[in-house]
Amino acid sequence: MSEDAVLEKIKRYAEKYREATGTCFSPMQQVTDAVLLGLAHNMRELGRPLCPCNYYENKQEEIKHRRWLCPCDEMQMYKYCHCLLYVDSEGLPITEHLPEGHEGLQTYGLRPDPAPDKGRALRDRSNADLMDWYK
Repeated sequence: MSEDAVLEKIKRYAEKYREATGTCFSPMQQVTDAVLLGLAHNMRELGRPLCPCNYYENKQEEIKHRRWLCPCDEMQMYKYCHCLLYVDSEGLPITEHLPEGHEGLQTYGLRPDPAPDKGRALRDRSNADLMDWYK
């Protein structure tokens, strides 16, 4: 598949997910473009849309864990996108569902979910699941 075809596939994928979660893309087009290009690059290189906003010692190992495949576990659990691809209408990440002590709450404060009835497929996973990542 050509680079352009992969990028278009990622754009459609992200747009459908954005609609399903009731979020917006970053109003800073450069942010949206950079994240989508990174996802497309990882899709071409690895065959999976691995989050481009993290550093990985071993990308293949990260793919096995699945937690950073877009949409990542944080997005599916808490509707929080650290890449700022999926945000509220003001371009800030949704923090309403984050567990106490999460860096997103500390950085952005409480940002309400504009569509609480949409998204969060993994909402039933425990807060411990996410907090274990930071150890």
